[in-house]
Amino acid sequence: MKKLTKFLLNKIPRPMLIQMSVWARPLIYQFFKGDQFFDPIDGRSYRKFLPYGYGKQRENALSPGTLSLERHRQMWLYLQNETDFFIKNSKVLHIAPEQEFLRKFKRMSNLNYISADLYSPIVDVKADILDLPFENDTFDVIFCNHVLEHIEDDSKAMSELYRVLKPGGWGIIQVPMKNSLEKTYEDFTIKDPKERQKHFGQYDHVRWYGMDYFDRLRNVGFETEPNFYSKQFSDAEILKYGLNHNEILPVVYKK
Repeated sequence: MKKLTKFLLNKIPRPMLIQMSVWARPLIYQFFKGDQFFDPIDGRSYRKFLPYGYGKQRENALSPGTLSLERHRQMWLYLQNETDFFIKNSKVLHIAPEQEFLRKFKRMSNLNYISADLYSPIVDVKADILDLPFENDTFDVIFCNHVLEHIEDDSKAMSELYRVLKPGGWGIIQVPMKNSLEKTYEDFTIKDPKERQKHFGQYDHVRWYGMDYFDRLRNVGFETEPNFYSKQFSDAEILKYGLNHNEILPVVYKK
């Protein structure tokens, strides 16, 4: 299974895998259903989660039903348990949306939900995060997950997200982080995909964020602190939901 998963990850883009999973979902569930793991996004139990990773693979990381990873399930649990996101009327901007989130959020009657990306064919608005086509103070909530590590001028992108968020609004801006790094590691002279994979963990990344990521967010105006939300769960729940104890959830606010 590990070899097959690694082959698919390296040969088929993840968005295409997700699209393939939509029509295959009933078959997938029948094959993997059980009671060992629980995906809070689709509310289903599975006998196992799949390994995932471009290099060294993480055990029990990928839910077979939603193709969600640890960070997706942590975010869903946070939204469900700690916010009024699922009941409050809100205008939401979602940059480069995860397809399973997009599918569910679009159906929620309390949300005025707008998805945006420069290249994705499934979003509502074609938009460059460095120059968003929205007025100041437009959105109550913003989501932008695993985007900034692709962008050299990440401070400009953060500033744009801050600009379009309403005062009193909040958001989640996840990035790949190494908690052991005090300072972000970036080198824009590295252009070769293989070298980027070696240095930054993926062929199209330009940095590994360190704990100074929160300083970068604060420098553009956001209020934020590291949130190890998954640490609120017991070891049994961590295993059940397929979470990562050390995964940080960067929640931001605008006064």
